[in-house]
Amino acid sequence: MITDQLLARYPIISDQVDKTELRAVLLELERLLQRGVCGAVVEFGCYVGTTSLFIARLLQHYNQQATYHVYDSFQGLPDKTAQDFSAAGEQFKAGELFATKKQFIANFKKAGAPLPVVHKGWFHDLSPDDVPPNITFAFLDGDYYQSIHDSLQLVVPNLAPTHTIVVDDYASSALPGAARAVDEWAGARRWHVRSEASLAIIRNG
Repeated sequence: MITDQLLARYPIISDQVDKTELRAVLLELERLLQRGVCGAVVEFGCYVGTTSLFIARLLQHYNQQATYHVYDSFQGLPDKTAQDFSAAGEQFKAGELFATKKQFIANFKKAGAPLPVVHKGWFHDLSPDDVPPNITFAFLDGDYYQSIHDSLQLVVPNLAPTHTIVVDDYASSALPGAARAVDEWAGARRWHVRSEASLAIIRNG
């Protein structure tokens, strides 16, 4: 798999994702690419660009011409809501995990990777016009309930018939809001959710 070649060749540039989780995300995307499924790729919550760099490299290897969009506040974490509180997650506070858009772009330039379309803003401030049509792969890493809910609200109407959604922190006791948001959406739409590592994986086709 090209995923394993990329993970062996390039460094992971932050401690917010481990190799097991990153590999699971990339393999889901590569599964679609190997089948020739063409469409837009989106990532909500990109931080310094660790996962983004590998997604861009994987798309480049498969000569995938679909647009790749990333979204982040670039202001760190927002405030928690009641759905997010957990004794195991006290370290996650407003403003934590702060990275600038400039830093994100600099990491891409340093790596020589193709830069995605970068959107700066809180997810709840984005409009449907900010999201591309025909989304075949979405990686949602918003940490909190409202961020995952808001990103799903933007992504779901624009999904292609064949698609995969991967949500980070689904199995995280420190960030319970992510699972609550996913389970609400899945229950209302009869989605099948598979859990792998800390991730929720939702496939259609």
